Amino acid sequence: MSDTPDYPQQPATELSKTTSGSFDTNRIGEVKSWLASQFDAAGKDHVPDFEYTSRSISHLHNLATISQARTQAASIIANDFRLKASEYRSQAARIREILENTGLAQEGLPANVVASSQVLANVANLLNIRDTELSSFLVAMGDVSLRKTGVEDKRAKVQKESKILLDYTRKAIARLTYLKRTLAQLEDDVAPCETQMEGWKTNLSILVSKERQYLQQYSNYKAMLNRVGYTPEISHGMLVEMAEHRKDLEKKTKPILDTLRSYQDLPPDKALAALAIEDKKRQYNAAEKYLEDVLQSALATSED
Repeated sequence: MSDTPDYPQQPATELSKTTSGSFDTNRIGEVKSWLASQFDAAGKDHVPDFEYTSRSISHLHNLATISQARTQAASIIANDFRLKASEYRSQAARIREILENTGLAQEGLPANVVASSQVLANVANLLNIRDTELSSFLVAMGDVSLRKTGVEDKRAKVQKESKILLDYTRKAIARLTYLKRTLAQLEDDVAPCETQMEGWKTNLSILVSKERQYLQQYSNYKAMLNRVGYTPEISHGMLVEMAEHRKDLEKKTKPILDTLRSYQDLPPDKALAALAIEDKKRQYNAAEKYLEDVLQSALATSED
């Protein structure tokens, strides 16, 4: 990483008025050398020409700083890996020498022993253990069993959740099918409903006009009742009672009216009235005599 200090950037108005020589020469040099190394590593002969501005120099300088830091870190890790590889090779040569001195070299062992040793080494690598001790294998197998149990628990949980989601999905599909069927039915009912609504609109206009007519009649009848002295105290029961009283009065006044109508048959003149009275008396006497004759004849017939 470069130890060059960060200088404050100049305002854009000042940069537009000054030449390229007024830029930070140290940063420009670092950027140019970094670009040349990067293009050289990529197999390019030269760096393309471009305008060096305050913004581009600042951005490229940040990229160069980050790249150099990461390159240095990668170099440190690579050197460490090389050192470890050399140590492992030295250790392997020493172990090989010990095995050859004890007669346990790979070339002198039976094929089945070599195969078993290779399988044991592969299992140790698979279990990520550094030795082939029985305790290490048991610990590793216990760890694998625990992880297997955890995986089985997670699998059971996922299966349960999948079953619930499948159930929800089936219900959602059934509901969607029902909604689609309902939508199709509603779409089929649109035309008849529109026709019915048009009829209702027509009837509504008629009802509105009738309402206005009835309201006007109601106001007229109310004014008429007010003129004749109608009050809310006049109820149906009172009207029935008055009608019955009227019938009683008619029954009482009917004989009087009949008598008065009989007097209407009399002539208006007094002399004529006297003559009419005498005529009525004669008719009465004739009727009385006729009645006596009838009675006498009836008595005579009964005696015979």
